[in-house]
Amino acid sequence: MYQLTMTSPIGRLTLLSDGDRLTRILFPGEESTEADGAAAGNDLPVLTAARDQLAEYFDGTRRTFDLPLEPGGTEFQRSVWRLLLGIPFGKTTTYGKLAGKLGNPKANRAVGAANGRNPLPIVVPCHRVIGSNGKLTGFAGGLPVKQWLLEHEGAR
Repeated sequence: MYQLTMTSPIGRLTLLSDGDRLTRILFPGEESTEADGAAAGNDLPVLTAARDQLAEYFDGTRRTFDLPLEPGGTEFQRSVWRLLLGIPFGKTTTYGKLAGKLGNPKANRAVGAANGRNPLPIVVPCHRVIGSNGKLTGFAGGLPVKQWLLEHEGAR
């Protein structure tokens, strides 16, 4: 496992890789056993590409990411995360709508749980999912960060 840290408008992010693919993005204060003992990846192409693309996103010059990803997870979680990748920059959707796209409109809580376990926030845009009442709901980086990301994208 390799890691690289970067500064951003939402704080210091830690990027993790298996050497070939981006596997995790940690928010400030978020800890992971994967990061314990991870080697420095300051020259690892996948991590430098992720850092550069995230910097472009925060600068407002990038709306989509083009990175090799390996989020792990169960097949259900991965199906939810694939749907997240289809939410356009500057748009939001709800847990219920995502559940409907999976063919089970009553699975909104399961979709919410999978969304909450997304290991690649921002790149896999779980911040674009809001409650059916339009309110912001849980986010690993905290609701102020979620609000910032949505405002950055012009979605709020």
